[in-house]
Order: sequence, then structure tokens, then C-alpha cells
Amino acid sequence: MTMTTPQKVVLAYSGGLDTSVILKWLMSERHCEVIAVTADLGQPEDLSGVEEKALKTGASKAFVLDLREEMARDFIFPMMRGAALYENRYLLGTSIARPLIAKALVDVARAEGAPVVAHGATGKGNDQVRFEFTVAALAPDLQVIAPWREWDLMSRTALTAFAAKHGIPISGEAKRYSMDANMLHTSFEGSELEDPGLEPHASCKQRCLSVEEAPDKAEIVTVDFESGNPVAVNGKGLSPAAVIAELSQIAGRNGIGRDDMVENRFVGMKSRGVYENPAGTLLYKLHRDLEGICMDRELLALRDMLAVPYSRCVYNGFWYSPEREAAQAFMDKSQENVTGTVRAKLYKGGVWPLSRLSPNSLFSPELATFEEGGDYDHKDAAGFIRLNALRLRQHGTVRRRAAKHQGRS
Repeated sequence: MTMTTPQKVVLAYSGGLDTSVILKWLMSERHCEVIAVTADLGQPEDLSGVEEKALKTGASKAFVLDLREEMARDFIFPMMRGAALYENRYLLGTSIARPLIAKALVDVARAEGAPVVAHGATGKGNDQVRFEFTVAALAPDLQVIAPWREWDLMSRTALTAFAAKHGIPISGEAKRYSMDANMLHTSFEGSELEDPGLEPHASCKQRCLSVEEAPDKAEIVTVDFESGNPVAVNGKGLSPAAVIAELSQIAGRNGIGRDDMVENRFVGMKSRGVYENPAGTLLYKLHRDLEGICMDRELLALRDMLAVPYSRCVYNGFWYSPEREAAQAFMDKSQENVTGTVRAKLYKGGVWPLSRLSPNSLFSPELATFEEGGDYDHKDAAGFIRLNALRLRQHGTVRRRAAKHQGRS
């Protein structure tokens, strides 16, 4: 009798209940050899025992990949240069991590000769789309298994029973929320959050103090930027990941970066979530402030127009699409002169820029002053107004003519 070699599958593995069950399910139901890949994206969780747990559950190999600097440098920073803000509120903390995780799956699959990758995203959410769009773009020959779209284990009770049957160790602590975290943010979904009419429970927090708990004294912070990228905090040069980590601590302890919102998922439904993104919230505001003195008016307006479809690309999983990559080239060009320092006051959830300095500043005190001086002749404004009002006078003439005609009829 000829034995069939099990098919190799590279699984995005967190060590939690869902992906532990998926690992064993792939082995028992699909008869696969499973290689577990865990991405260290700077999330608060302790990943020290994840590799051992994956191997004990049955994985043939287990990798914990340190992707923190890549995450900050090649994903978060480009997104921030693009001023990405989905539906004018959401800072895309979960969205930006998915293409990197999927890229890691592809890299390991190539190295291990695996023709299949798998993920634990459900069939209702955006993450399945983000994972699979990335795989399609980077490795269209690879197959994808999404167990949540195939199996009948559709409840925590069923998952727990499967885990018990197969000897998978799980935490006895009941989780109130479905949570996702990385260096940039933490998201909360489920429980009372499924009713938009209910306020979040007091336990719905991880990295942001409430405004009531935040200090009663303001904190001052300075951030240095080079070509749109934050490079130093309070005068200390830091790596990209270290910048995010430092600002996450500073902003979080001042109650900055928490949002309770209803958004429109790409798959078509509305979803309510609570997001904590302290570093991203602070950086977004300080970066925008510095742009005020560094970017030309028309360039800034064009960038802001392009930021809307750019943000949708990130949210909807089109990170490796030609339109996002082309838009990124424009975003990066627009940021070439966004270099300087912003000093801000942080207090109980609020961010107030106090000063901004740049060697590339377009602000001219000689032009802006209310005092005499500067290369500006007030008389020139008369011609400027007359020419720009020409179309308004023409339109007004036609409107009055039409009104007279209606009066006679």
C-alpha cells in the first residue's frame, strides 16, 4: 500500500483557541502537515510559549518571526505618509498588519516548499479578504484554506469541545471580547459592543487610560520628522518600531487614542468596534500640523483628495495593488519637504500642538505680519479680486436677467 505524503500547509498561528483548533483540524480532517507561523508585531501579548504550544499541538515546525521594524518602517510609516484615515475616523491599525502577516506566510511557504497557506479569519470579516488578496498578489500559485468557511465548528462551545477531544490546552478564562493587537493598536469587538446602543464595559481597554484616570497635569512632547517619517521623540533618535512603542506609552497614559465607532466593512455590513491607537492618533495630529508649514497649498489639497481612495485600499486589503503602489509614489513625493519638529501638549485625551519648526518652512513672517514690510503690495489685491470675481459678476448678471424675465411672465 502506497502512503500519501501529507500536504504542507503554512498556518498563521496566534496560539489562541481558534488557531490551535485550526492547526489540529488541518491535521485530522485535511491530513496536512502544518507549519505554524506567528508574527511578532509588537503586540502586548507574551509570545514566549507560542512556538512550544504549536509543536505540542502537532505542528511539524513553528516560527515566531520578529517583524516589528518591518511593520513600522514598511507598512505603518508609508500609511502615515499617505494620511490614511478610513471613513474620516479609523486609523487602520488592524488593516495595515494583515498584508505583512500574509507576506510572511508566503515567504515561509516558499522557503518550506508548501503549496498552501491557511488563516483563521472568519467568513464575516475583512481580514479574510486582506489575507487572500495579498496571497493572490504575491503568490498567485498558492492555495488558501480558510477553515471558518468550511467547517461546522461555528461557536466557542464547539471549538472548546474539539480542543478537549484532541487534547489541546486552552485557557479556562472566558474572553469578553474578540481582540486584535499589534504595536500600533488594539481592537475590541463582540459582547455588549454588538449593540451600538450600549456603552462599552469598564474592562474594554488595554493601552489607553480613560480621561478620568489620565494625569491632572499636562505632558509636553516633541517629535522630529524627516520626509514625513517620525525619527525622534523628545530629542532622542529612535528606530521606527521604537518610535511607535515610545509614543504609544506617552499617548496612552494621557488618555489619547481611544475611539468607539461604527464602520462599514468591505464585505457589506456595518460593524461596531472600540479601537485604541495612541501612537497613531498622536502622530497623525502632529504630522498634519507640520505639513501646515511644509506643504504647498495645492499639493496638500491634492494629497488629501487622494488620501480617501488610498485609505480604502488599505482597509479593503489592496495593499499590493497597482493603484495603492502608484498612490504611494505620489504620497512619498509629497512628503519630501515634511521635515521638522512639532512640540505639543497632551492632556486628558487631547493633543494641542504648541509650536512647529522646519528648515523647509513655507511660512514667511515678512509676508504674514500685520506690520509694514515684506514683498507684498496691498494694491495688488484689487486686481486679484477683480479677476477672480469676473465669473461671479457674469453669473450674477445672468441670474438677475432670469429673475426679471420670470417677474414679467
